[in-house]
Amino acid sequence: MRITINDKECWANPGETILAVAEREGLKIPTLCYLKGLSPTGSCRICVVEVESQRSLVPSCAFPVFEGMKVKTNSPQVRRARKTIIELLLANHPQECLQCVRNGNCELQSLAAEYGVRSLRYKGERRTQKLDVASPSIERDPEKCILCGRCVRICHEVQSVGAIDIAQRGFKSTVTPAFYNSLNTVPCVFCGQCIVNCPVGALKEKSHEKIVWDAINHPEKHVVVQVAPAVRVALGEEFGMEPGSVVTGKIVTALRRLGFNTVFDTDFSADLTIMEEATELLDRLNNGGKLPMLTSCSPGWIKYIEHFYPEQLSNLSSCKSPHEMQGALIKSFYAEKMKIDPSKIFVVSIMPCTAKKYEAQRPELGEDYQDVDAVLTTRELARMIKNAGIDFTKLPDDYFDDPLGESTGAGVIFGSSGGVMEAALRTAYFTLTGKEMDNIDFRPIRGLEGVKEADVPVKGIVLKVAAVNSLKNINYFLDQIKAGTSPYHFIEVMACPGGCINGGGQPLPSNPAKTEKRMQAIYKIDRELPKRCSHQNESVQKLYKEFLGHPNSHKAHELLHTHYVRRDVE
Repeated sequence: MRITINDKECWANPGETILAVAEREGLKIPTLCYLKGLSPTGSCRICVVEVESQRSLVPSCAFPVFEGMKVKTNSPQVRRARKTIIELLLANHPQECLQCVRNGNCELQSLAAEYGVRSLRYKGERRTQKLDVASPSIERDPEKCILCGRCVRICHEVQSVGAIDIAQRGFKSTVTPAFYNSLNTVPCVFCGQCIVNCPVGALKEKSHEKIVWDAINHPEKHVVVQVAPAVRVALGEEFGMEPGSVVTGKIVTALRRLGFNTVFDTDFSADLTIMEEATELLDRLNNGGKLPMLTSCSPGWIKYIEHFYPEQLSNLSSCKSPHEMQGALIKSFYAEKMKIDPSKIFVVSIMPCTAKKYEAQRPELGEDYQDVDAVLTTRELARMIKNAGIDFTKLPDDYFDDPLGESTGAGVIFGSSGGVMEAALRTAYFTLTGKEMDNIDFRPIRGLEGVKEADVPVKGIVLKVAAVNSLKNINYFLDQIKAGTSPYHFIEVMACPGGCINGGGQPLPSNPAKTEKRMQAIYKIDRELPKRCSHQNESVQKLYKEFLGHPNSHKAHELLHTHYVRRDVE
């Protein structure tokens, strides 16, 4: 159909919104509540436009086009309305930008600057609500909430968790867990997708920065740090670099300058995870074990299945996640090798994930000592580097320490959805056939789609596999398992859309274009490494020979495997 926007005629499809057509035509309309692909609410009203024949301004994100429509996106009336809306939002918002974690990276702050808000014209009663800081991963400040509802829609429509919703009406409206409880008392999985989609500072990760600084400055602590694969393709964004910039060597240098005693690569334990997981899968296939086997490296996904599908816990791989495996090895193998008392070793994980903070304190992951003592998100590491006065973009490259620093391409692709599956298939194929795959780039399960499936013929067996990201997408597969009709042998699950590259601890704001570039960078690293299969990691093979024995050995199970807990939803 034909419509006119700002006196320019353009084409539109039935059912499209004004905002969608305007974006295609290169016109910028500001938004706060809008998230592409999710149900529009029109709640913030920042995107209002003028439509001829309409009595009042309409929200462009939720208003469908019609034949002959005439729209003005930048009239004096529209600009006045938007400025007034911003002023009203600020009138009920804490005026503490300088102390806020989102200062300089806040959508409300940016809009206020863009529309020339220099004073507060509206004064009156403000909402007063309590902080929610009980969760091990996420903190909520309801007073900073602007009721855009983005976190609610992500939690319901993308993650299928529903830990939060909007309660009350009018001035008393608030986003809250059920019965105004803490996130710690409801089935929140701590994935952090609410954080990366919040336009302001109402949600943030529970910071471990002070804990880590204290450990670094403690004279008797030996502080070991490890870096996840997804961090190296995202941290550069915090310093103005292009999304997808690979900054592995700079990260190592920065961590040494911050004062860490040893710097290891979590990619090493990703390779180790594949050795354990591939062996476990083949054992289930050969000996009638529970199928399909579900991956266990995403802590948000683990908490989800514990809450909502506990009857399927036996389908989970018993492998710990890579950084927990690494922590266990640091406090056993590394401590023994370096003759350091494990009680004096402090292990820090740099992760793209907020759920890892929760995971690190799980009692199942450590007997004498917790495997990991503190978890920093990508954002927290960036703040520490800036706080230390380090010019990150000018740092030279350095290399990870041995013996837990060697990795292969299979380890690095863990950061993207489908990567764990691809890495496992590379090694499972070799284990079954004794030779490498002709083409180890397994493209059918790559990409940002929520569900990817493939059939893999190997030595007379056709393995049926799937890679799933975003928790709502796994429900179909879990229902199949529950009904006993699942045709799959192996399913990879990642809680966050796109995988760890779009984790709850990654640089803000989140958007699909950035996630795509991070994914491309992950696979570029893989292509350029001389060794691309986990079983080719010589340090991993040496670890088995000197310490663990063989994959899935008794000692490997003691250190590298775990169990799960039924968390019935009350």
